[in-house]
Amino acid sequence: MKAGAIILSGGKSSRMGTNKALLELNDKTNIQRIFDEINKLTEHIVLVTNEPEMYDFLKIKTVADVYEGKGPLAGLHAGLLASESEVNLAVACDMPFVTAEAAEVLLKNIQAFDAVVPVINGKRHPLFAAFDQRIIPQIEQVLEAGELRMMNLLEKLNVNYITEKDFQEFSASDLERIFFNMNLPEEYKEARKWSEQ
Repeated sequence: MKAGAIILSGGKSSRMGTNKALLELNDKTNIQRIFDEINKLTEHIVLVTNEPEMYDFLKIKTVADVYEGKGPLAGLHAGLLASESEVNLAVACDMPFVTAEAAEVLLKNIQAFDAVVPVINGKRHPLFAAFDQRIIPQIEQVLEAGELRMMNLLEKLNVNYITEKDFQEFSASDLERIFFNMNLPEEYKEARKWSEQ
């Protein structure tokens, strides 16, 4: 069965002060860039958002959180529930430089694991990762216990943590860009500089 993908666009963007997903980089919204890249891998893409009308232009399936106001974990839960695929790539809308090639590395490494989470420069990136649908009960368990950190979920799963050595075809600067998160206005400025290069 072909892998699916879940784009998480539920955040309040409070640190950015405006919706991160709709910020433009080189005449393209951030979320459109992510969609175009992931679409090279799969057409089974679900967008998780509580404001679907804002993303009509993407013309993709949208779903809202079942557990409202509970952050990215709730977004992952809604996306996995709505997906037609057992294995799914999850990507947050504040990662403008994700690539289909890097996503492929994640999917290739899931095998019998519940999840594949990259660890780059010692930092875990559960919001550009791969997850199996069978973890839905564990997500519900942590959400209902009010344990909303992604790490609370990962502790309950059989996770394949992959590192730089699994991304051999990428340079250190490639990886820095791919795993770049854009949460603050100065990070948006940096992303704009990168996108113009």
